Amino acid sequence: MKILLIEDDHLLGEGMRTGLERENYTVEWAHDGEMAAQLVCDPAFDVVILDLGLPKISGLEVLRQARKQKCNVPVLILTAQDAVEQRIEGLDAGADDYMTKPFSFEEMCARLRALIRRSVGAVDECLRYRDIVINVSTHQITKNGEPVELSQREFALLLELVSSAGRVLSKTQLEERLYGWLDDVGSNTIEVYIHHIRKKLGSDIIQTVRGVGYKAAHDNA
Repeated sequence: MKILLIEDDHLLGEGMRTGLERENYTVEWAHDGEMAAQLVCDPAFDVVILDLGLPKISGLEVLRQARKQKCNVPVLILTAQDAVEQRIEGLDAGADDYMTKPFSFEEMCARLRALIRRSVGAVDECLRYRDIVINVSTHQITKNGEPVELSQREFALLLELVSSAGRVLSKTQLEERLYGWLDDVGSNTIEVYIHHIRKKLGSDIIQTVRGVGYKAAHDNA
Protein backbone atom coordinates (compact mmCIF):
# COMPACT_ATOMS: atom_id res chain seq x y z
CA MET A 1 0.00 0.00 0.00
CA LYS A 2 1.28 3.45 -0.93
CA ILE A 3 0.82 6.56 1.22
CA LEU A 4 1.17 10.22 0.31
CA LEU A 5 2.45 12.01 3.41
CA ILE A 6 1.86 15.78 3.28
CA GLU A 7 3.75 17.43 6.14
CA ASP A 8 5.99 20.51 6.25
CA ASP A 9 7.66 19.77 9.60
CA HIS A 10 10.89 18.01 8.60
CA LEU A 11 11.55 16.25 11.91
CA LEU A 12 8.00 14.98 12.27
CA GLY A 13 7.75 14.00 8.61
CA GLU A 14 11.01 12.05 8.73
CA GLY A 15 9.87 10.19 11.82
CA MET A 16 6.48 9.39 10.31
CA ARG A 17 7.99 8.18 7.06
CA THR A 18 10.42 5.91 8.89
CA GLY A 19 7.66 4.50 11.09
CA LEU A 20 5.28 3.91 8.21
CA GLU A 21 7.95 2.18 6.15
CA ARG A 22 8.55 -0.14 9.10
CA GLU A 23 4.84 -0.95 8.89
CA ASN A 24 5.51 -2.02 5.28
CA TYR A 25 3.94 0.99 3.59
CA THR A 26 5.55 2.71 0.62
CA VAL A 27 5.70 6.44 1.45
CA GLU A 28 6.09 9.53 -0.72
CA TRP A 29 6.51 12.81 1.15
CA ALA A 30 5.29 16.22 -0.02
CA HIS A 31 6.72 19.12 2.00
CA ASP A 32 4.36 21.92 0.96
CA GLY A 33 0.87 22.52 -0.40
CA GLU A 34 2.00 23.26 -3.92
CA MET A 35 3.75 19.92 -4.26
CA ALA A 36 0.84 18.18 -2.53
CA ALA A 37 -1.70 19.64 -4.97
CA GLN A 38 0.27 18.16 -7.87
CA LEU A 39 0.40 14.69 -6.34
CA VAL A 40 -2.76 14.12 -4.35
CA CYS A 41 -4.85 12.79 -7.24
CA ASP A 42 -2.21 10.35 -8.45
CA PRO A 43 -4.03 6.97 -8.55
CA ALA A 44 -0.91 5.22 -7.24
CA PHE A 45 -1.75 6.39 -3.71
CA ASP A 46 -4.05 4.31 -1.51
CA VAL A 47 -4.39 6.88 1.28
CA VAL A 48 -3.25 10.43 2.09
CA ILE A 49 -2.08 11.88 5.42
CA LEU A 50 -2.66 15.63 5.26
CA ASP A 51 -1.40 18.45 7.47
CA LEU A 52 -3.46 21.64 7.23
CA GLY A 53 -0.85 24.26 8.12
CA LEU A 54 1.20 24.02 4.93
CA PRO A 55 3.28 26.68 3.15
CA LYS A 56 2.29 27.93 -0.35
CA ILE A 57 -1.16 26.29 -0.39
CA SER A 58 -3.09 25.35 2.75
CA GLY A 59 -3.93 21.73 3.37
CA LEU A 60 -7.62 22.57 3.36
CA GLU A 61 -7.34 24.09 -0.11
CA VAL A 62 -5.39 21.06 -1.33
CA LEU A 63 -8.23 18.86 -0.11
CA ARG A 64 -10.95 21.01 -1.66
CA GLN A 65 -9.18 21.06 -5.02
CA ALA A 66 -8.74 17.29 -4.93
CA ARG A 67 -12.43 16.67 -4.26
CA LYS A 68 -13.42 19.11 -7.01
CA GLN A 69 -11.34 16.98 -9.37
CA LYS A 70 -13.36 13.92 -8.27
CA CYS A 71 -10.34 12.45 -6.50
CA ASN A 72 -11.74 9.87 -4.06
CA VAL A 73 -8.54 8.77 -2.31
CA PRO A 74 -9.10 8.36 1.47
CA VAL A 75 -7.69 11.35 3.38
CA LEU A 76 -6.67 11.44 7.04
CA ILE A 77 -6.13 14.98 8.31
CA LEU A 78 -3.34 15.14 10.89
CA THR A 79 -2.97 18.63 12.28
CA ALA A 80 -2.41 20.82 15.34
CA GLN A 81 -5.68 22.64 14.56
CA ASP A 82 -7.95 21.06 17.15
CA ALA A 83 -10.94 23.40 17.48
CA VAL A 84 -14.30 21.76 16.85
CA GLU A 85 -15.02 24.28 14.08
CA GLN A 86 -11.77 23.33 12.32
CA ARG A 87 -12.58 19.64 12.53
CA ILE A 88 -16.00 20.23 11.04
CA GLU A 89 -14.49 22.34 8.26
CA GLY A 90 -11.95 19.65 7.42
CA LEU A 91 -14.51 16.85 7.34
CA ASP A 92 -16.97 18.94 5.31
CA ALA A 93 -14.17 19.69 2.82
CA GLY A 94 -13.90 15.97 2.11
CA ALA A 95 -11.63 14.40 4.73
CA ASP A 96 -12.45 10.85 5.77
CA ASP A 97 -10.92 11.13 9.25
CA TYR A 98 -9.33 13.76 11.47
CA MET A 99 -6.60 13.48 14.14
CA THR A 100 -4.88 16.20 16.12
CA LYS A 101 -1.25 16.56 17.16
CA PRO A 102 0.27 15.29 19.38
CA PHE A 103 -0.97 11.86 18.38
CA SER A 104 -0.42 8.16 18.96
CA PHE A 105 1.42 6.57 16.05
CA GLU A 106 -0.29 3.24 16.75
CA GLU A 107 -3.73 4.89 16.65
CA MET A 108 -2.86 6.64 13.40
CA CYS A 109 -1.88 3.31 11.84
CA ALA A 110 -5.15 1.75 13.02
CA ARG A 111 -7.09 4.63 11.42
CA LEU A 112 -5.14 4.20 8.19
CA ARG A 113 -5.96 0.51 8.12
CA ALA A 114 -9.64 1.30 8.63
CA LEU A 115 -9.61 3.82 5.77
CA ILE A 116 -7.88 1.34 3.47
CA ARG A 117 -10.32 -1.44 4.40
CA ARG A 118 -13.29 0.75 3.58
CA SER A 119 -11.73 1.84 0.29
CA VAL A 120 -11.37 -1.78 -0.88
CA GLY A 121 -14.76 -2.86 0.47
CA ALA A 122 -13.53 -4.99 3.37
CA VAL A 123 -15.59 -5.02 6.57
CA ASP A 124 -12.79 -6.37 8.75
CA GLU A 125 -9.01 -6.65 8.64
CA CYS A 126 -9.08 -9.67 6.34
CA LEU A 127 -9.53 -9.91 2.59
CA ARG A 128 -10.79 -13.27 1.36
CA TYR A 129 -9.96 -14.46 -2.11
CA ARG A 130 -10.90 -17.99 -3.06
CA ASP A 131 -9.20 -20.21 -0.44
CA ILE A 132 -6.81 -17.44 0.62
CA VAL A 133 -7.22 -15.09 3.59
CA ILE A 134 -5.09 -11.94 3.72
CA ASN A 135 -4.85 -10.11 7.05
CA VAL A 136 -4.13 -6.48 6.12
CA SER A 137 -3.13 -5.58 9.68
CA THR A 138 -0.77 -8.42 10.61
CA HIS A 139 0.37 -9.25 7.05
CA GLN A 140 -0.44 -12.91 7.67
CA ILE A 141 -1.70 -15.09 4.83
CA THR A 142 -3.36 -18.48 4.96
CA LYS A 143 -4.36 -20.85 2.17
CA ASN A 144 -6.94 -23.46 3.13
CA GLY A 145 -6.22 -22.48 6.74
CA GLU A 146 -2.50 -23.12 6.46
CA PRO A 147 -0.05 -20.19 6.91
CA VAL A 148 1.96 -19.08 3.88
CA GLU A 149 5.09 -16.96 4.15
CA LEU A 150 5.42 -14.07 1.69
CA SER A 151 8.09 -11.39 1.61
CA GLN A 152 7.10 -7.76 2.16
CA ARG A 153 7.03 -7.01 -1.58
CA GLU A 154 5.24 -10.25 -2.43
CA PHE A 155 2.57 -9.45 0.14
CA ALA A 156 2.17 -5.89 -1.16
CA LEU A 157 1.89 -7.09 -4.75
CA LEU A 158 -0.68 -9.76 -3.90
CA LEU A 159 -2.71 -7.26 -1.89
CA GLU A 160 -2.76 -4.77 -4.78
CA LEU A 161 -4.00 -7.39 -7.22
CA VAL A 162 -6.60 -8.94 -4.91
CA SER A 163 -7.90 -5.50 -3.90
CA SER A 164 -8.45 -4.84 -7.62
CA ALA A 165 -9.71 -8.34 -8.48
CA GLY A 166 -10.97 -8.53 -12.04
CA ARG A 167 -9.11 -5.41 -13.15
CA VAL A 168 -5.87 -5.57 -15.11
CA LEU A 169 -2.95 -3.65 -13.61
CA SER A 170 0.02 -2.88 -15.82
CA LYS A 171 3.58 -3.51 -14.77
CA THR A 172 4.10 0.26 -14.50
CA GLN A 173 1.06 0.66 -12.24
CA LEU A 174 2.29 -2.09 -9.95
CA GLU A 175 5.78 -0.59 -9.77
CA GLU A 176 4.30 2.81 -8.89
CA ARG A 177 2.28 1.29 -6.06
CA LEU A 178 5.08 -0.83 -4.62
CA TYR A 179 8.05 1.50 -4.92
CA GLY A 180 9.06 5.07 -4.11
CA TRP A 181 10.35 7.49 -6.73
CA LEU A 182 13.94 7.02 -5.65
CA ASP A 183 13.89 3.22 -5.50
CA ASP A 184 15.96 1.34 -8.05
CA VAL A 185 13.57 -1.13 -9.70
CA GLY A 186 14.93 -3.90 -11.89
CA SER A 187 13.36 -4.50 -15.29
CA ASN A 188 11.97 -7.92 -14.32
CA THR A 189 11.31 -7.33 -10.61
CA ILE A 190 7.51 -7.60 -10.85
CA GLU A 191 7.76 -10.80 -12.88
CA VAL A 192 10.04 -12.34 -10.25
CA TYR A 193 7.61 -11.54 -7.42
CA ILE A 194 4.67 -12.90 -9.40
CA HIS A 195 6.61 -16.12 -10.04
CA HIS A 196 7.23 -16.48 -6.30
CA ILE A 197 3.57 -15.82 -5.43
CA ARG A 198 2.37 -18.40 -7.94
CA LYS A 199 4.83 -20.94 -6.58
CA LYS A 200 3.55 -20.44 -3.03
CA LEU A 201 -0.19 -19.93 -3.66
CA GLY A 202 -0.92 -21.65 -6.95
CA SER A 203 -0.21 -21.01 -10.61
CA ASP A 204 -3.72 -19.66 -11.26
CA ILE A 205 -3.69 -17.06 -8.46
CA ILE A 206 -2.49 -14.32 -10.82
CA GLN A 207 -3.37 -14.23 -14.50
CA THR A 208 -1.12 -12.70 -17.15
CA VAL A 209 -2.92 -10.57 -19.74
CA ARG A 210 -0.38 -10.64 -22.52
CA GLY A 211 0.81 -7.20 -23.59
CA VAL A 212 -1.29 -5.48 -20.91
CA GLY A 213 -0.44 -6.60 -17.38
CA TYR A 214 -1.68 -8.85 -14.59
CA LYS A 215 -4.89 -9.47 -12.69
CA ALA A 216 -6.43 -11.55 -9.96
CA ALA A 217 -9.60 -12.97 -11.44
CA HIS A 218 -12.93 -12.56 -9.69
CA ASP A 219 -13.57 -15.16 -6.98
CA ASN A 220 -15.97 -17.12 -9.17
CA ALA A 221 -13.61 -17.20 -12.17
